[in-house]
Amino acid sequence: MPSLKDLKNRITSVKSTRKITKAMQMVAAAKLRRAQEAAEAARPYAERFNAVVSALAASVGQSDTAPLLLKGTGSDKVHMLVVMTAERGLCGGFNSTIVRLARQRAQALLAEGKTVKILTVGKKGREQLRRDLGNHFIGHVDLSGTKTIGYANAQAIAKDLLGRFEEGEFDIATIFYAQFQSVISQVPTAQQVIPAKFEAAEGPTTDYDYEPSEEAILADLLPQSVATAIFSALLENGASEQGARMSAMDNATRNAGDMIDRLTIEFNRSRQAVITNELIEIISGAEAL
Repeated sequence: MPSLKDLKNRITSVKSTRKITKAMQMVAAAKLRRAQEAAEAARPYAERFNAVVSALAASVGQSDTAPLLLKGTGSDKVHMLVVMTAERGLCGGFNSTIVRLARQRAQALLAEGKTVKILTVGKKGREQLRRDLGNHFIGHVDLSGTKTIGYANAQAIAKDLLGRFEEGEFDIATIFYAQFQSVISQVPTAQQVIPAKFEAAEGPTTDYDYEPSEEAILADLLPQSVATAIFSALLENGASEQGARMSAMDNATRNAGDMIDRLTIEFNRSRQAVITNELIEIISGAEAL
């Protein structure tokens, strides 16, 4: 049975931990507001941009003159998995769910005899994948020194990815991230970005005449499409990370409070037992005189 001093020290320690988790929860709440606004502001542009490129891609189809980023290499032997996670932990299952989805995809591809290459964005995903898929790593993007994610960060990743594609290092590239829905809901998502893959447009469509040609316009827009998809994924990840951290720290704060209550009850019971024993010794000594 722990002594009164041990219980008192433990209560003090848990109280200090609760102060830290409460402060982290408040910081995450403040960051979440900005990250959520950034992610939601980027969605209309990304959706409209994809709609325009999708219409162009539908008119071009898989013709011989179609850009390589649209029609692909004609093979699916080598897959590039871009796994985007956080640089820091203490955000619940945010990193683990993204890594789990990427690991399942990698293992499925390897079972089919495909070649898998992994580009990690964020330290936590790299740490979790290193043990069983470390020999498939081909690069890493460190964003630990970046306070605010900007389009330039997405452009740098897209440039690296497009350069590797032009050099024939892979056939298909897929990005993995968490799509933000709410503080308690972040959906792990896999999105193919090379070759470009678009959902069919819903509702009536309008025909346009393009100059100089659809192929020439697509050749300029498709690289931007990759950067836009990566930028949207980074913003969604940023909001998802802060939402997950806010929820995790709230749970940790509540658990710390429950633990303090239990330890306080145990401390009071132990203290009462000590007092009772001392009273019994005093009374027994008085009766013996």
